Amino acid sequence: VQLQASGGGLVQAGGSLRLSCAAPGRTFSRYGMGWFRQAPGKEREFVAAINWSGGSTDFANSVKGRFTISRDNAKNTVYLQMNSLKPEDTAVYYCAAVEGGILLVTTTLYDYWGQGTQVTVSS
Repeated sequence: VQLQASGGGLVQAGGSLRLSCAAPGRTFSRYGMGWFRQAPGKEREFVAAINWSGGSTDFANSVKGRFTISRDNAKNTVYLQMNSLKPEDTAVYYCAAVEGGILLVTTTLYDYWGQGTQVTVSS
């Protein structure tokens, strides 16, 4: 499956952004989806994940209460709403998909990756 992430940009601390990840095709609901991020000089880290139906979600502790993840299976799209952004949220954000529709937080277990979108939060 091809994943197309978008919505990144430059925002001031305290601001909001919504990332989107589109996965063209008729089988989007078979995939669990996740968002990850990678800052310069750091390893890629888990941000948020959602199962096939949207009924289960999980978040990294660093973003709990500020970020939400959702999906619209009719539009083959998963979203990451990011509020109260901080400079430490600056990174390239990647969406990923895993077969079976399950919720996973482990980077290496995802099957497909998008190209990434840059998020920069200024102080």
